[in-house]
Amino acid sequence: MKEFLSAVQFLTIIPIKIKDMDERKLSGSMSYFPIAGLLLGLVLSVINNLFLGLGFSGLPLSIILIISLIIITGGIHLDGLADTADAFLSRKNKEEMLIIMRDSHIGVMGVLALISVILLKISFLYSIGIPSKITALFLMCILSRWSMVFAMFLFPYARKEGKAKAFIQGINPKIFTLATIITLICVFVFWKIDGILVFIITAISSYLAGKFINSKIGGITGDTLGALCEINEVIVLLSIIILTI
Repeated sequence: MKEFLSAVQFLTIIPIKIKDMDERKLSGSMSYFPIAGLLLGLVLSVINNLFLGLGFSGLPLSIILIISLIIITGGIHLDGLADTADAFLSRKNKEEMLIIMRDSHIGVMGVLALISVILLKISFLYSIGIPSKITALFLMCILSRWSMVFAMFLFPYARKEGKAKAFIQGINPKIFTLATIITLICVFVFWKIDGILVFIITAISSYLAGKFINSKIGGITGDTLGALCEINEVIVLLSIIILTI
């Protein structure tokens, strides 16, 4: 139970305070990242139905849903996206890119990355019909959180110290397998074979992105994991649009 609550605490702003959490249990919380994503999808589906009942639909509703997701997660992954964009588009070497990602200030490339990803998510969610929107919300939140577990399982940590170190060093086949089984069950329940296809697409995009990141800085960081989560939310929505054409 502590591992699940830790996952929710780490991935959302829900006020959960867990004491005496050692590194083993902290890394074990990664098994429940997809369930934390499921919880996010549930909250967004409630918000969706609430505003539908109030007469909202189309573009305004899509904007409300994406802003709600940003608020619930505290923008933690968007922060990672901005830092990653600033670093990777700086044309600096590995050491300098790692320093840039630690800088609390945001640059032009970071701002552009944020605007681009948010606009893409709003437009893609708007393009998904009402019958599939709830499914899209759940798959987007579940698969993007699983993708971080996938990347942590495959790639090393790029820094000597950092917030993500305990997660990456503690991950093992058991944690990854449990997270993957939970994810597969969820996506199959929500969208059957099409859900499995979106899972495969997410896995491929995560692997390719991870390989690229690893080639640039010799591993992954908390910021690049946040960027991966944001990018995969876009990819999941795009995949659903393609599969529903």
